Amino acid sequence: MYSHTARTHYDKLRKRGDGVTVFSELSYQEQSKLASTDNYFADEYTFKVLGENVGVSDYDLADALNELPSDKLEIILLAYFLDMTDKEIANLLNMARRTVAYRRKRTLQDLKRHLESED
Repeated sequence: MYSHTARTHYDKLRKRGDGVTVFSELSYQEQSKLASTDNYFADEYTFKVLGENVGVSDYDLADALNELPSDKLEIILLAYFLDMTDKEIANLLNMARRTVAYRRKRTLQDLKRHLESED
């Protein structure tokens, strides 16, 4: 009787290899999904707002935020770093919601101009 041992072994190896992709064949986007970056010693600039520490790792953004008056800085940090709504910020700072919305939008425009002028 004829033995198919070699063929059987080859078939097992082929089935085991189905769905396996060689790492070097992955695109950069696919590779980046499989990796993480530790930022333990990265420069982070800390701002304090209402007792909370807010970390900003981008130097240019931190520099632009440093130049803001404290009332505008609070609104930006609360809105964009602590994910608070205009209504929540208004209640915390005892302001009208419209005032918070106006200052937030105006300050964003100032930040944009500042960051664009640095480029």
